[in-house]
Amino acid sequence: MIRNYLKIAWRNIRKQKFYAILNILGLTIGMTCCFLIFMYVRFELSYDTFHKQGDHIYRVVTDVKTPTELIESGITSMPMGPNINADFPEVKACVRILQDDMLVLAGENKYHESKVLVADSGFFSMFSFPLIRGDIKRVLAEPFSLVLSESKAKKYFGNADPIGKTLEVEGKKYTMKVTGIMKDIPENSHLPFDMVVSMTTASKGLGVDLENSWGNFGAMTYLLLEPGADATKLERKLPDFMERHVGKMMKTSNMYYTLHLERLKDVYMTSKKTAPVKGSVTNVYIFSFIALFIMLIAVINFVNLATARATERAREVGVRKAVGAYEGQLTLQFLCETLVLALVAFVLSLVLCQLLLPAFNMLSGKEIARYIFANAAVIWFFLIAVATGLLAGIYPAVVLSSYKPVVVLKGAFSSSTKGLFLRQGLVILQFAITIILIAGVLIVYHQLTYMQEKDLGFKKEQQLVIELRGIEKKEDKWVNIKQEILQMPGVTGVTLSSSIPSREHSSAYSKMEMKSGEMQASNIDVYFVDFDFIKQYGIKVIAGRDISGQMGTDSTRAMLVNEATVKSLGYSKPEDIVGKRFSQWGRDGKVVGVVKNFNYHSLRDDIHPLTIRFEPGSFELVTIGVRPEQAKKVVAGVESLYNRYAPDGRFEYFFVDDAFNRQYGNEERFGRLVLTATLLAISLAVLGLLGLISYIVIQRTKEIGIRKVLGASVGSILFLLSKDFLKLVLIALLIAMPLSWYLMYQWLQEFAYRINIHWSVFLLAGALALIIAFLAMSLQTVRAALSNPVRSLRTE
Repeated sequence: MIRNYLKIAWRNIRKQKFYAILNILGLTIGMTCCFLIFMYVRFELSYDTFHKQGDHIYRVVTDVKTPTELIESGITSMPMGPNINADFPEVKACVRILQDDMLVLAGENKYHESKVLVADSGFFSMFSFPLIRGDIKRVLAEPFSLVLSESKAKKYFGNADPIGKTLEVEGKKYTMKVTGIMKDIPENSHLPFDMVVSMTTASKGLGVDLENSWGNFGAMTYLLLEPGADATKLERKLPDFMERHVGKMMKTSNMYYTLHLERLKDVYMTSKKTAPVKGSVTNVYIFSFIALFIMLIAVINFVNLATARATERAREVGVRKAVGAYEGQLTLQFLCETLVLALVAFVLSLVLCQLLLPAFNMLSGKEIARYIFANAAVIWFFLIAVATGLLAGIYPAVVLSSYKPVVVLKGAFSSSTKGLFLRQGLVILQFAITIILIAGVLIVYHQLTYMQEKDLGFKKEQQLVIELRGIEKKEDKWVNIKQEILQMPGVTGVTLSSSIPSREHSSAYSKMEMKSGEMQASNIDVYFVDFDFIKQYGIKVIAGRDISGQMGTDSTRAMLVNEATVKSLGYSKPEDIVGKRFSQWGRDGKVVGVVKNFNYHSLRDDIHPLTIRFEPGSFELVTIGVRPEQAKKVVAGVESLYNRYAPDGRFEYFFVDDAFNRQYGNEERFGRLVLTATLLAISLAVLGLLGLISYIVIQRTKEIGIRKVLGASVGSILFLLSKDFLKLVLIALLIAMPLSWYLMYQWLQEFAYRINIHWSVFLLAGALALIIAFLAMSLQTVRAALSNPVRSLRTE
């Protein structure tokens, strides 16, 4: 019987080629999109799951409470982790990690390596980053030890054995010895790195105090708990731990630390604290819904076409029942037909997935997979295909198998109102989903445009930036460097600084005078700049004055702060903080001015308190204002100057506006993915509508012929056939508006600066859906309206 069912299924597919192609094409598109998104979501949820001890690894994060604000941070100070390890027996090991970058010299070549970690010796024992060469316990034990990834080892040493060889770092300032080789890091790690330097390099080799600096934050700290240890109970003990070690310091500084533990597997996806690489659980939910929506549209198309064509199969059902077929057998027969279509679509979708995988990897910005057939998810795809076939076919099968043979064989059968309502409901659902996706795309791109065009409070256009890495004794040479650049044609201004908007910056343990007169301690963001920084970047001074080289004490005792600092210290007006005292990294002095808040972070984040001081020894970047038409000449001239001052350095440059916009790469990729999914959803909706309207046109061919004979125009026939569907699209718009508003409102909450969702977005989405639906229907209805009525009326 199964073989007979399959034969009949194949005959019906051949008999109704147009509808079979529509169904297979719709299911193929739906499955392909669903499978690719499934792989993306699965990959996002797989971050850090490859660590063998991952269930027992926790990240230590810090909340810093001052009288006026709460600062949430994903980092700790250096002594916190080792002391937790020493004080609590349930803690098996502790590893501290710092992010860094290095200028590496290999022969005549110079490389800027940005993915560098500085880590404790237990790094490879705690985390499952496999070593190919080297002893896990010894590779990071000695100062100036270096572990390379497999690809970096090949880059620097070719096929030679790298163990024991050395690399010159920072213009031959340091020599690093290669003690180990590790496999390339999986992309689903929240710690991206190619090199690991021993923590003893920082403590013993460079003289950095890692054991007593309780107030200086910068380390990512991870704890490995003993099997069976309760992280919640351990976290409850941490307030007493902080009181024992730094209770006096906290009371003196009026700054209180609260430590929390986060599961390693939560750091990437659900943590609200900072991390080297962060995901978005909201995006995962949105993409999951999109995959479900697109699959629903494909299933809706199938059910609509199957129920619409039910009358054509009625006599077949009547004959089969008359000769003894049971309802269960008929249901199984029709399910076999849908399963055949679903499995054909499944095979085609697998082929399409493999062909589209490179493009999808590029679109998502990650290598999710290389070969779909090597992925265990294919089994899930097969189960989804079978479930889709059953889901799409169950209702039509039950409806068709329930027909009464006596009624249908008499020819008295007609389409039921129940079936009509079902088809209308499914069309409404289909277009509601389409409108939600169109509105989502519009809102995403409005937000991206807003972020790129918003006034950030500083000038970012035509600002060329070069790095001073590799130049020795910058504090003695910066004036000469600046003067030489200023003399170049096409240069409109020059300033030097430790950081610029969009780049990483330092934070400093500082004490600032509050409104009450007390000195409030905090870890505050800091820019070290020369006297032209504020003018070069067009930042407004709203109280007091700018720092100036004309004022003798400004080079050592002056500070600028932003409005966020004013607010955090309890002052009501910017003028009130001018003249107040500060103490920061060995410098004491007074605040001389307040600058207007400017977005030195991405617009995802609020503007934090910031201090600005003159400190030539910390200058790392040169910002050069350039005339657009002479930018290439300026770059060439600056490169020549740089090579003269830093013969062992590597010349690198970028433009501020490009660097700032690159921060929104994740949002741009998200927008492209949603746009692609929306276009696919629209295609599926059009396919379904095309099939449904073509069937209705066939059913009403004689009616159209009679109307034309009686004088009906093409336009009136087009309106007659289209009006019911256009009403359904309008109902879909009313349903989609609140749903799409809620989904996109949740997405926008991830941005500190965001657009307001305007009602016109939904009207535009609805108008686009109406136009698309009308054009799809017009393809069939206009052809029917233009056909010769004689042909449709000459035969019964």
